[in-house]
Amino acid sequence: MIKRYLPHPLLTLVLLVVWVFLVNEVSAGAVIFGLILAIIIPLITASFWQDRPRLRNVYGICEYGLIVLWDILVANVIVAGLILFRKTESLESKSVVVPLDLTSPEAITTLAGTITMTPGTVTIDLSADAKSLLVHCLHAPDPQSVVDDIKNRYERRLKEIFE
Repeated sequence: MIKRYLPHPLLTLVLLVVWVFLVNEVSAGAVIFGLILAIIIPLITASFWQDRPRLRNVYGICEYGLIVLWDILVANVIVAGLILFRKTESLESKSVVVPLDLTSPEAITTLAGTITMTPGTVTIDLSADAKSLLVHCLHAPDPQSVVDDIKNRYERRLKEIFE
């Protein structure tokens, strides 16, 4: 019965919280309207979510989020240092191919987004067979270490969460 009216309870909660943040006030009207949107939007889009991913490791999701936030913070400092204190000619920008063990489209999308959110790297392309990502790095004197970092810090954890 609940599944019928709340097909995606987590999405409903996220939509409600996002709406309240967007309105920038916690009032009865904002919460009620946000709740209406948060219930209607998943109901309307439920038919598009037939094969929705099953998240297997809640602790892993929290750990992954904290690691990504930490990496974004550290990468901001590193990139600022590179831009402010290094000559452009000394930067070793490279495009690196990262082979993927992930098979879930949601996990691959999360990995690509994580790489792009981290300053100094951006996901350029996904291969046609979804077996590798092309990543551009602002400064990568050792491209293999970039691949190893991505696979050990992000891909391994995403595999535990999604697959």
